Amino acid sequence: MSIMAAFAAFALKGVEPSMVRAIVGANWGDEGKGKITDMLASESDIVVRFQGGANAGHTIINEYGRFALHLLPSGVCTPGVVNVLGPGVALDIEFFLKELAAVEQQGLPAPKILISERAQVLMPYHVALDCYEEERLGKNSTKSGIAPFYGDKFQKIGLQVCQLYYPDVLREKLAHALDIKNAMIVNLYHREPVDLEALIAKLTELAERIRPFVADTDAYMMQAVRDGKKILLEGQLGTLRDPDHGIYPMVTSSSPLAGYGPVGAGVPVWSIKEVIAVTKAYSSFVGSGPFTTELFGDEAEELRKRGGDRAEY
Repeated sequence: MSIMAAFAAFALKGVEPSMVRAIVGANWGDEGKGKITDMLASESDIVVRFQGGANAGHTIINEYGRFALHLLPSGVCTPGVVNVLGPGVALDIEFFLKELAAVEQQGLPAPKILISERAQVLMPYHVALDCYEEERLGKNSTKSGIAPFYGDKFQKIGLQVCQLYYPDVLREKLAHALDIKNAMIVNLYHREPVDLEALIAKLTELAERIRPFVADTDAYMMQAVRDGKKILLEGQLGTLRDPDHGIYPMVTSSSPLAGYGPVGAGVPVWSIKEVIAVTKAYSSFVGSGPFTTELFGDEAEELRKRGGDRAEY
């Protein structure tokens, strides 16, 4: 049975939907969604990241210290919560492992984490291509490979987590992708090509390290809805960074809107009962580009200090 057919079957059988909340940003991101997610996680069974990658952070301050979470869901700070990286997430495996080790080193109890087998892997060449292009254009971005990653996803040359565990598939997919990527790296950016064998070895090793977390989160989330679990969808960035409805082209590459949450998380649309749009008394803006208002110097520092804000402005 397909996912959508299963959702329809739930509805036809009269299954009472679970309480699904979506938390999204009302502005350009950096509104304090991490704080709100952390607060509401104590009322939730599951917290899901449904889009984006490690290109922006959610800050949480608790008895264990200050945490700037970039890829991990903010529910990791609440014991007992299951934290899901959904199929809509750009999974930087090395960053995930480093971030998980960092929060545990700060004394946080080992969180419960599930990584969707359908999530796509952010590759080292995505980051490299992001850096090369920004350098070529003389621009400034987060240089985290997000745009090249989503470009590959929608060109259908990306790699899903589940494909890491099938050597023949992994080799075939990477060989095809590198035919394209190395042509750009060598001829446009005049850099050394990516070595296929070295990349396969690296990804194979990383795949084993995340194997305990990998799961069929689509099935898990559907069952959670069936069981009436309290689910929190945690968005990244904000409404005005949406590629369709935001300040294009100064936008991100996935939709941060609540309407995308069911797709990126794997829950039916009809299960969402509440959308919380977060804003704050002033706006800050991650990345470069024009902004509605700008402050510099002493005024900016004072505002930042009073707001406890470590983001860009």
